[in-house]
Formats: sequence, structure tokens, C-alpha cells
Amino acid sequence: MVRLPWGPIANAMRILILFLALVSTAVAQNRPNPGGSPNPAPNPAPTPNGQQPVIPTRAIWSCTLPGGTYQVAVSAIQSVSSHEYVVDGAARVTEVNVDTAGQLAVRFYFIESAVTSGPGGLGAATLGKVQNILGDAADRSGTDAWRKVVKSYPVTTHARTVEFRLGNRDSLNKILASASKSLATGRADTVTVSE
Repeated sequence: MVRLPWGPIANAMRILILFLALVSTAVAQNRPNPGGSPNPAPNPAPTPNGQQPVIPTRAIWSCTLPGGTYQVAVSAIQSVSSHEYVVDGAARVTEVNVDTAGQLAVRFYFIESAVTSGPGGLGAATLGKVQNILGDAADRSGTDAWRKVVKSYPVTTHARTVEFRLGNRDSLNKILASASKSLATGRADTVTVSE
């Protein structure tokens, strides 16, 4: 085999090949993976105090009431609705439903008398006064059963349903506005009802 005197040319070729290999490796590292998303970034370095930085979590809509708390991922909210209906001609129910992608339904409702005139001329104002007296008695006795959701198994209870009963229509409207805002914007919102 004959050796050609290509010393300087051969060195230049080796450098060119090394350069091309480095460039192709850099390009390959920045290329999206087959799933279409860029390669994941390495774990963030610890902060100076040694703690890991907080990584953002998904947006959560949260509603806190005296009867409990309801939270759902904003991305799971599919619809928000409000409607009224009358039960047995005696009670008007205003209900807000937050429909989600999960299997659990949530209902927030306010109940008021639908009776305009009861037996013996008992009017709605009188019925309202009786409701207020019962509410005041519940406050004094330390029990709030008058304000709680009332379920009669199995007639009024639906599997996988969370229900909250509210004391006034304004609180119900606050919940409707907050849930609607999260649905429309895709951003977390929090609402607290204190009564």
C-alpha cells in the first residue's frame, strides 16, 4: 500500500469530521421527540437554601362553604348551569350545577317557600318568618341542621352526587359567577361562602 503525503489535508479532514459530528449531536438534542414535544428539561437545581423550587401545578377551582369544601381541576369543568324548579308546589329551588369530566356531580342549591298563601290565609311572609325563627333557634342551640342538605334515602340521594345547601341566593350567585369565570378563562378561582 502506498502512503500519500496528505498530512496537512488529512488533519483538516479529521477536524472537519469532528466538527460535523458535534453539530449533528447538538441538533439531535434539540430536536423534538417522536411524541411531538421537546425533550424534557433536566430537574431544576436546588435553590441556595437547599430547597427545590416550587413547580407549578394544575389550576384548581375551589369552593369553601360551612358544610365542606369542593375542589376540581379547572380543565375538568365541562359546563356550569343554574336553574329553578318547584318541589311539590311548596318549595322553590334554585340550583347551580358544575358538570365535570369525572364521575362525581356537584350541586349547590337554595330553597325558599313557593307558597303564596297557605292554609287559613297563612302567607309567604309568615312562612318566611317561621323559617327565620327556626334558623335563629338553630344558631342558639349550636346545631345547623336547618341549613344542611336533607336527604331521604333512596328517594333524594343520587350516587356520586355532592350537594351543598345555601342560606341565600346571593351566596349561590357568587358560586355561579366563580365557576363560570374558571370555565370561561381556564384559570383557577376560589370562592368562600361564610353562611
